[in-house]
Amino acid sequence: MRLLGIGLVVVGIVALIYGGIGYNKQTTIIDVGGIKATATEHKQLPIAPIVGVIAIIGGVALLMGSKRGG
Repeated sequence: MRLLGIGLVVVGIVALIYGGIGYNKQTTIIDVGGIKATATEHKQLPIAPIVGVIAIIGGVALLMGSKRGG
């Protein structure tokens, strides 16, 4: 449980710092014969700050519970 608690705290902190997951999407604009034109779009999948806060609270609760239990 202690390892899971530490993991949740770390994930929560990372979620708050970055605020989302960025990725690149490549799309084909023109494909005529042997000529191909592509465009790369940068997209972001937002992670709400509340998710980070909940992860931190859950991780701290697991850490506190593991200290009480033994």
